[in-house]
Amino acid sequence: MGNARNLAFWAVLFLLILALFQLFGDGQSNMNATAKSYSEFMTSVNDGKVTSVTIDGEDVRYQTSEGNFSTVKPFSDEIAEKLIDRGVQVRVVKQEQSGFMSLLGVWLPFLVLIGIWIFFMNRMQGGGKGGAMGFGKSKAKLLTEKHGRVTFDDVAGIDEAKEELEEIVEFLRNPQKFSRLGGKIPKGALLVGPPGTGKTLLARAIAGEAGVPFFTISGSDFVEMFVGVGASRVRDMFEQAKKNAPCIVFIDEIDAVGRARGVGIGGGNDEREQTLNQLLVEMDGFEANEGIIIIAATNRKDVLDPALLRPGRFDRQIHVPNPDIKGREKILTVHARKVPTGPDVDLRVIARGTPGFSGADLMNLVNEAALMAARVGRRFVTMEDFENAKDKVMLGVERRSMVLTPEQKEMTAYHEAGHAIVGLSLPKCDPVYKATIIPRGQALGMVVSLPEMDKLNYHKDEAKQKIAMTMAGKAAEILKWGEEHVSNGPAGDIMQASAIARAMVMRWGMSDKVGNIDYSEAHEGYQGNTGGFSVSATTKELIESEVRELIETGYQEARRILEERQAEWERLAQGLLEYETLTGDEIKKVIAGEPLGGDDQDDGPSGDVPSVTALPKTKPKKKGGDAAPEPSA
Repeated sequence: MGNARNLAFWAVLFLLILALFQLFGDGQSNMNATAKSYSEFMTSVNDGKVTSVTIDGEDVRYQTSEGNFSTVKPFSDEIAEKLIDRGVQVRVVKQEQSGFMSLLGVWLPFLVLIGIWIFFMNRMQGGGKGGAMGFGKSKAKLLTEKHGRVTFDDVAGIDEAKEELEEIVEFLRNPQKFSRLGGKIPKGALLVGPPGTGKTLLARAIAGEAGVPFFTISGSDFVEMFVGVGASRVRDMFEQAKKNAPCIVFIDEIDAVGRARGVGIGGGNDEREQTLNQLLVEMDGFEANEGIIIIAATNRKDVLDPALLRPGRFDRQIHVPNPDIKGREKILTVHARKVPTGPDVDLRVIARGTPGFSGADLMNLVNEAALMAARVGRRFVTMEDFENAKDKVMLGVERRSMVLTPEQKEMTAYHEAGHAIVGLSLPKCDPVYKATIIPRGQALGMVVSLPEMDKLNYHKDEAKQKIAMTMAGKAAEILKWGEEHVSNGPAGDIMQASAIARAMVMRWGMSDKVGNIDYSEAHEGYQGNTGGFSVSATTKELIESEVRELIETGYQEARRILEERQAEWERLAQGLLEYETLTGDEIKKVIAGEPLGGDDQDDGPSGDVPSVTALPKTKPKKKGGDAAPEPSA
């Protein structure tokens, strides 16, 4: 539609320019004739040199044997009879009495320029409805999904949120079921949740299920540089919705226009606040908007204006969280429908190994697995592709091209082996999923621990053991090479341990000396303001003392475990140097001194600490990536 409109505009512009050239064609022909004085013209007439004359008002064009010439005759001089008497051929051009063509010739260039200006102004304003000056028209689009229709069958992992919205759809289909008991349809529903959890997908599913007009618009579409334009667009949007009631209006990223008023330096932005005021009035003002349901989505509910959140505007606030293990399995099932999977693929296993993943993350995981399978020429996606894709998404891309010296590789192996040994020794630590010394992302190596089930609570003993496992890398380097040869490798570990310890002391009330007081606002600021409430120097010193003690206790615990299990730690470090990457089961076999490879790889999990996933066993990678295997020592 937009391309056709542009093509029509340029066609009209071409015709106008063509008419302009034709209009001034005669003037162009005048330019081809040499100008002469009137006396020279009369001399040529008297000498009989003039053969033909064209009289156009005061302009006289004549032809002689020497060429074409032009002159201007006096207003009162009538020369036609004189020329005829001398046998000269005379042609007279008729003069228009209405003056329309002359006016058109004067105004046509200006009209063309004005038309071009209007066209480009319309393009700069996004081609809004109502022509070039329709700044105040709503940009809401009526969504018709004839192709790629999304329904509630395509939404998984967020069952509670889906049930709330299914009720709204059922109300639109059968309002008598609820109204006979005095129930009223909710005026609005606010979808709140982290990015990628499926808020927009839910809205598309409502559009596919409701069977009523569905308008969609972004919060940023209301905000313009001109004051009052946003409020005008809100009014126009609700006018369109009233004409199509009952209908649903979906506002994505409503925090772009719904931020709290009067917050920040200068008291806020007049245009945005006027737009928000108009939205508040339209949603619940003197005039009732019957049959219009507003559904909005945001991941920043804390910045929204309180007046926008009250019942009567958004009657329901639906939390759309990251999915749990069952939800992740359902989401993987939905996305795996379009991917040919092999018989060894177990989506339950993949779901167990992806805690904290959002719906968008899981969709990306399935896509990465399909790309990896296509890269090596497979006809279907195997479990190995899913595992490699999961490692790529969680840990980063392998950087096998990075050149590491033997000393750097050895230090990385002992560092990561320290993490793994301490993690396996402490019962409240998550099971070790994988250890690698292949650089991924910004890390030279890493140990990944994943819970068997999603964690909802963090206990004090778990947090202490997590700090110990985190500090095990530095303890391993000091035990192996001494205090003076510790590297900067533990920098990320120290940062992670500090974050856990500060949370224990300042937010979770796990310090007896500090007590059950939340000091996080004083440390981080409150609602974006730096400073929060003031805290005495004594309290700050106490907080840092408790944080330091928790980290030091964890470090000493990790060092004690490594000293007690030094032989196992050495075996694991040498195993990492040989194989570069070891899974949870392989780590336990290396620690026990069992060989890797062969039929032993098909054995199930063993030992006190279960593996987080029953991974398909593949032959361990030798040093050098795809190079020929080197004989083990």
